[in-house]
Amino acid sequence: MKKPFAWILDSTAYVTDEFKAHPDVYIVPLNLHFGLEEFVDGVDLSNEQLYQRIKAAPEFPKTSQPSAGKFAELYEKLKEEYECGIAIHASAKLSGTIASSVSGAQMSDFKLYAVDSLALSYGLSGLLERGMELAAQGLEAEKIALQLKAETKNFRNYILIGNLTQLYKGGRMSGAQYYIGSLLQVKPIVQLTPEGELAPIDKVRSHKKAVQYLLNHAKKDYEEYGVNYFQVIHANIPAEAESLKQEVLKFAPEANVLTGNISSSLAVHAGEGTLALMWRKPPQ
Repeated sequence: MKKPFAWILDSTAYVTDEFKAHPDVYIVPLNLHFGLEEFVDGVDLSNEQLYQRIKAAPEFPKTSQPSAGKFAELYEKLKEEYECGIAIHASAKLSGTIASSVSGAQMSDFKLYAVDSLALSYGLSGLLERGMELAAQGLEAEKIALQLKAETKNFRNYILIGNLTQLYKGGRMSGAQYYIGSLLQVKPIVQLTPEGELAPIDKVRSHKKAVQYLLNHAKKDYEEYGVNYFQVIHANIPAEAESLKQEVLKFAPEANVLTGNISSSLAVHAGEGTLALMWRKPPQ
């Protein structure tokens, strides 16, 4: 007898150890390109190797979404074991991964409910955790997918860009902006908007003030909505991530605060030293 459904994520998600070990969770990786060399996200390079390559690369590394064929290959296997699948993918405004996933399901004739997370990193993982809660309550796959789509609006995130050089090399900052930003030590803060776009929301003149900016927003939602689960996601700065976690615990001592590295496919864009604080408002 087939299982009800499989869960599918792409590697822009923050993949917890629990997800890696879960028999019904499948991760489809993006690809990283350094010139003519191609690597599989989360498989071929350690974090240390990734950042060493980024620093040494003469050209800005690129990422590419998994092909429809790669998804079709997975879905051909899944349809032998599952009735359907629920796929949670990176924002369609930032990646074509969800389109590849849907095309792959059509190619393999696999019933798939695809959810645009309108997010990255823990925005995907949090939805998967929520989906598992709904599944435990006995909801069917279609209703779970609809509920997850409705709850994308609950995701909150504040991202402190740690490396202006990376943004400049990636073409996301002009030479003038880079020069002035470096000169003034400006710390840009960006956010994934409710529409799934990455947008700058503020610039702060020091790292300390920037971190406090993140904490102020987290504390506000903690006090207003009772948020008790936060995620500190970082790009190769574990000590700073741990420090931010301890600051969160000062105003929310009973909260669960997860810390972890962003995926390789996001690190090539965000740059080493990036620090993000994320959470989901509880369903109302």
